Amino acid sequence: MLDRRTGSTGLLLALASAAAFGTSGVFATGLMDAGWSAAAAVTVRVGLAALVLTVPAVLQLRGRWHLLRENAGAVLAFGVLAVAGCQLTYFLAVSRLSVGVALLLEYSGVVLVVLWTWLRHGQRPSPVTAAGVVVAVVGLVLVLDVVRGAQIDALGVVYGLMAAVGLAVYFIVSARSDGALPPLVSAWGGLGVGAVVLGVAAAVGLVPWHTATADVELAGSPTSWLVPVLGLALVAAAFAYASGVAAIRRLGSRLSSFIGLTEVLFAVLFAALLLGQEPGVVQLVGGVVVLAGIVLVRAGDRPAAVVDVDPVPAVGTRLPAV
Repeated sequence: MLDRRTGSTGLLLALASAAAFGTSGVFATGLMDAGWSAAAAVTVRVGLAALVLTVPAVLQLRGRWHLLRENAGAVLAFGVLAVAGCQLTYFLAVSRLSVGVALLLEYSGVVLVVLWTWLRHGQRPSPVTAAGVVVAVVGLVLVLDVVRGAQIDALGVVYGLMAAVGLAVYFIVSARSDGALPPLVSAWGGLGVGAVVLGVAAAVGLVPWHTATADVELAGSPTSWLVPVLGLALVAAAFAYASGVAAIRRLGSRLSSFIGLTEVLFAVLFAALLLGQEPGVVQLVGGVVVLAGIVLVRAGDRPAAVVDVDPVPAVGTRLPAV
């Protein structure tokens, strides 16, 4: 049962994680304007974050290295699907679709989480939760301003839906608590695996790789390229993933996934404050609608606030039939 203290802590962690993820657009924009490719920015972000988390992760694993072996399957799923797979397929989707449509498809992963908790754990969404899902998705459409400049391509849609699967895996795998790794260690392992996969993808030319060492524009002022790189790695990856996993453990995958939609709102806010990209009236209305949807999902989950666990078994165990 999800008590009030656990729920409050989880909510704060989830919002902190969403805000941290929301900074990635500002930092990445500065790098890409200076000549970095998106794939290079993300690969460096993920790899450096894994490196930063290595020491605290090793300290947490002292005397408990068996946990890493027992959770190898979850770590691989996290790194390959939730980190690398989600990023790679999103890049491929953006190459064929407008950014708004690609993001909308990716964030449709929250609907997949609802379906998973229903089919795997029997957590059938209540009418209030179902209404919250619809309201939140409508709000997301408004925030992303999908209609304006939309372009649709069949293969691009497939890539976008694959990114949605990766996003859903992030929430589902992170919700596993029985015998699981500590949140920081889970984030470290997933980021490490993701960095390797992204590095290989860049090496074989699956995604373009360009970097530059020229100063970048950040918050209207020129600064060293190291500033956005460190921002991406420390804030938008290391802290974002570690706090996100900790939040999901407390709130469960379904509620956490919808609170995660606030990442888009934080991204719009940071873009307005630091890049001068002020949101329009439609986007502001959409933000309010998204928040209303999250409130409905939370209200619908309240009677059966059970944290879903054990969606991904360790290596060597067999996936149960759905």
